[in-house]
Formats: sequence, structure tokens, C-alpha cells
Amino acid sequence: IAIYIGVYPVDGLEDDPEGHREASLAYYAALRGGALPGADVFSLPTGEQVKLEASSVCFCTVHRDEPQHQLLVLVNPQDTKSVVAVYLKDSWWATEDVLRTSDPAREGLVKVQSFGERIVLFVLNVVIFGRLERNLDDDAMFFLPHSGKEQAKILWRGGAAVGFYTTKAKGSLCGDGTGTCYLLPVLDTVFVRRRHRGQGLGVAMLRDFCETFPDDEALGVSWPISPAMYQGVIKEVPAGPPGEAGALWEVEPPGAWGQRGSIWLKVQLQQAGL
Repeated sequence: IAIYIGVYPVDGLEDDPEGHREASLAYYAALRGGALPGADVFSLPTGEQVKLEASSVCFCTVHRDEPQHQLLVLVNPQDTKSVVAVYLKDSWWATEDVLRTSDPAREGLVKVQSFGERIVLFVLNVVIFGRLERNLDDDAMFFLPHSGKEQAKILWRGGAAVGFYTTKAKGSLCGDGTGTCYLLPVLDTVFVRRRHRGQGLGVAMLRDFCETFPDDEALGVSWPISPAMYQGVIKEVPAGPPGEAGALWEVEPPGAWGQRGSIWLKVQLQQAGL
């Protein structure tokens, strides 16, 4: 039996969101009151030091539908929108370390189940994509914090989380305050870190999504699909025309026939130059 020692937060963080929240609130209160436990600076991997003070930290909501679940984060003094560390397990962790694992079983696409994995998903989505690796000028795509019940898989590679995708299950509610449910499984969000792009990982995630629902005649991809997604991912995964098993549709919720566009047809038109 392989035994490993959990070095990083995702490997040993207890599934206790409320306990984590109370510890973060206690630390923040001590910080504001000048009774800071431990060191008064955090050293970044670059060697730069960030002073730990109330003006340098803030709380971020982890799940859009559960505002009580929050993370205490440390921001860069020169760019207050950039998160450089996260407070977990009674200490500060650089964002890149939050995305690492010492568990060799975490390799490839792994379903998000634990509280620690939810935090990894949040950091990839909101911190890495939302602030560091998103082109704010010409990229119209933007992911909000995920629901606490979001079905997701994280892509682990060489001991680090390098991407993720989320899905809306057939029959799941389209949103809070509505009784409308999705009529087909829908691939909702996909992200691969910049330095891992161009290696077929987005294609692998789309294939995994399709293979997860082998008995469904229709599968959806959330509208709007970005041009980069069409060029780099969609066109690489064979999708039969409407009526064939596993046909892919670009959909708006809940995915009724009037809210679907055939991805197969769109690819055919693009290839024909129309």
C-alpha cells in the first residue's frame, strides 16, 4: 500500500468549512487588533515580502450560492486585485502551493469531492483565470464563482492542478429561484492554464465529458462558445449530426429545442468558409 505524507492543503484539509471560517475570522480579528500570531510578513516564492496587515487581506466568497463560505486571502500591495496567498490550516500558502498535491493518486481528471478540492477549483477559477491569466481586453468569457454543488473535475498533472471543467447535470436546476431544470447534460466551463495549452488537454476534457454520458443522445456546451474553444477544442472532437448519439449542441438553459444550435452544423459551415 502506497503511503504519502500530505504536504499541501488539498491533501490534508479537513472537510470542515465552518471550522475553517471561524479560524480565519479569529486570525483576521487578531490582525486588526495588532495581536498577530507568528511572523508579520509573508515571503513570496520570488523572494518579495508582503507585510501582513489588515489593509493587505480580504475575504473572498468561495461559492456564489453560499456566501458564508469565505477564504481569507493576501493581496499584492502593488496590485490589490492579485491574490498572492491564501490562509489555510492556520498558515499562509502561496497560491501556487494551494494548487499542488503530494498525493500521486491525483493525476489526470479527478472528480471534485472534498472541501480542499473545492478550494483548488476556486483558486483556479477566480484567482488564476479571473485575475492572472485572463485577457481582460479581448476575452469576453468570464467565470463567476461556482456553486457549492457544481459538478466538476480538476485536471492534475505532475503534482499540480492545471485545469478544470464543470458540468450541469440533466435534471439539475438552472439557477437559484427557478424551478426550471436542464434537459440535457451541459459542459458549462472549461479552463487550462496558459503554459499547458496547445497540448490537447482541452480536447481531453471534452472527450471525458462526452464519455461520462454515453447513453445520452444529446449533449450540450454552454452558450456562448468562445472562438478559441471552437478552434482549439470543439473541432478536434468528432460530433455527429443531429439525431446521432452524442450529438453536441450549443445551448442556453434549460436546453429546449429552441435554445439549441447544432455544433456539427456550425463546424461544417466554418470549414466551408460560410
